[in-house]
Amino acid sequence: MTDERVLAAARNNAEWCDLMSRAHGVTGRFGPAVWSSDRRTPPYYPDAVTLDPAATAADVLDGIDAGPWASVKDSFAALELDGGFEVLFEASWIHREPPEDVAVPGEVGWERVEDAAVLRAWERAWSGGHDNELFLPAVLDGARVLAGRAEGEIVCGAVLSGDERVVGVSNVFAAGRDVDDAWAGVLAMAARLFPGRALVGYESDVAAAARHGFTAIGPLRVWLHEGS
Repeated sequence: MTDERVLAAARNNAEWCDLMSRAHGVTGRFGPAVWSSDRRTPPYYPDAVTLDPAATAADVLDGIDAGPWASVKDSFAALELDGGFEVLFEASWIHREPPEDVAVPGEVGWERVEDAAVLRAWERAWSGGHDNELFLPAVLDGARVLAGRAEGEIVCGAVLSGDERVVGVSNVFAAGRDVDDAWAGVLAMAARLFPGRALVGYESDVAAAARHGFTAIGPLRVWLHEGS
């Protein structure tokens, strides 16, 4: 039987992908086995996310534009996609029991991003100085974008996207800092903003998350149809 935590993580991630897509004017659809969009989603975000390990290739491909640069998050590492699709990367879902509300050690002060100007600065820190307008202000209505500052500059960050069961952790970064500073801030802010809620997410390398109490709970794959 599939771990209920994996099901919750996959659903939460699909809801985050749906929010990011809607912020860019792309409307996805939730079916019983797959979330999908028949229009190309924003960069780094899949055109489909499987929600059930029994989802088939047809369930996925029938709901998307399966041409060049289409991408699929295979939440249970269970699909076999052909027709130009290749595995882009593999990762692990992660889970952590609800963190305690404790003070964050160190020099980084944490805040919730609440306006467009700070969001632009946050994206530049996240992307290494680039501003591609991937994170649009509409995202702030449905997720908690977190910024960690040192000497006034954004040096760490993450996104928390909660639903009725769990809180998704994504886009964790540290710019010129130890990544452990970012994970420590994530835990503290999650405890304050979503008390008593378990945390989920996915990482290609779980080492940093594991140092902060997360465990790997199941594999996933991301497939990409490369352009010809």
